[in-house]
Amino acid sequence: MNIAYFLTPKNDVAYLYDDFTFRQGLEKMRRHGYSAIPVIARDGTYRGTVSEGDFLWRILDAEPLMGVPPTMKSTEKLLVEDILRSGAYPPVRITASMEHLLTCAMNQNFVPVVDDLDKFIGIVTRKNLMCRLPELAELPALSHLKKIV
Repeated sequence: MNIAYFLTPKNDVAYLYDDFTFRQGLEKMRRHGYSAIPVIARDGTYRGTVSEGDFLWRILDAEPLMGVPPTMKSTEKLLVEDILRSGAYPPVRITASMEHLLTCAMNQNFVPVVDDLDKFIGIVTRKNLMCRLPELAELPALSHLKKIV
């Protein structure tokens, strides 16, 4: 069993481009009801993931810089790439082991998946993995899951 079996492909996933404005990013997250969303470059390279908290902290950090409370108009000068945090939601390669995928999924709601050129190809959600836990427990490398299921 490989990661592709659990993958939600890129064309079925909402994501942001790193050159979107702060406002565009926030509006897309709100429209889809996500608390975190992958960010990619225009060439498809995975750049990271931003969360509601990243947007909130950026707004709170902006007030001392501008001297006045930020407005949605003032946030149009910021880009999504300005609020990316390195190391948050690290991706896995499509060729990664299931054990590695499960380890990543324990710490995040979804795991971004990239190809060998670091191009974003989709996500694996923790929910999808949990729904298939009995199947995963049958894998020799993950036989210790049988105790859970």
